[in-house]
Amino acid sequence: MKRILIVKVTSLGDVVQTLPVVADLHRAFPGVTVDWAVDESCAEVVRWHPGVSAVLCAPLRRFKKLRNAGDLKAISASIGALRAHRYDAVIDLHGVYKSAIISALARAARRVGYQTQDLGETGARFAYSHRFGPRPDCDAWHGMRVSAGEALGYVPEGVATYGIVAPQDASLPAAVTDGAPFMLLFHATSNPDKKWPADHWAALATQMMARGVRVLVPWGSAAEHDDAQDIAARAPGAIVLPAMTVRELGAALGRAALVVGVDTGFVHMAHALQRPAVMIFVATSRHHCGIGGAPNALSIGEPGTIPSVEQALDAIDTVDPAYGALRARLTA
Repeated sequence: MKRILIVKVTSLGDVVQTLPVVADLHRAFPGVTVDWAVDESCAEVVRWHPGVSAVLCAPLRRFKKLRNAGDLKAISASIGALRAHRYDAVIDLHGVYKSAIISALARAARRVGYQTQDLGETGARFAYSHRFGPRPDCDAWHGMRVSAGEALGYVPEGVATYGIVAPQDASLPAAVTDGAPFMLLFHATSNPDKKWPADHWAALATQMMARGVRVLVPWGSAAEHDDAQDIAARAPGAIVLPAMTVRELGAALGRAALVVGVDTGFVHMAHALQRPAVMIFVATSRHHCGIGGAPNALSIGEPGTIPSVEQALDAIDTVDPAYGALRARLTA
């Protein structure tokens, strides 16, 4: 294998959790060139991986509704970049129409995708010349590593290696850069069913500020900003951050002493950057989609239940025992 294309276009957390496939490919095929096709909204994090040679940004949202000549030009350029090289293999680790279209457009000897029953959209099957084996009995993230290995004739070895480094050149607010230890609370999610209650966030923030940790609350939309303000109002001293880009949040994550959040892409990013991280599940399966497998990462919760603040504090003490020792002194 000389050149391989990974197709994983969205969402941010899924893209982050696909990163270990890059290290697997380089171990299996020394000297291989690995390119990646990804939606422009998630491309930033892939660029942080030195093992990815070319990041092909597909403007997928523009395909749905062309607004001007600039959109058409961007789409044309992305197709040209996709077809600039001939690949020994394309591995579509997404399995929906948009990823299948990218796979079909790429010039490749082999295009590998999921079996029909494992596809996110069954119509995507038109794009593939070969199929992965049945989905393995493991979490979704390791399953991608296994599938890629089956397709290309190797077995993934060891724990997942994400390979990314947080940006060092982003402009950040003083609350992140003044040297005080801080934690990030990622309360927002695109699915309201995944939310943890605001009073739980406020209680957790209050407890952590009592331990001397600055609490910073990011947001990404007007509604999320309102929620962040609500949490800060209930936990005086918590700081609502200004609007920040993916790059800026990645840089902040690289400096964070602790990250706690719901099932969202930035908590997956914290895990990939090896920051102590706790992921809170309310509606989806932590066993299938959570973070873990390392001393500094833990997922809590089950579908249909709301983890308590005490459970979150216990998880924090697990991912960073120093907090546990401080908690014991404060409650003695």
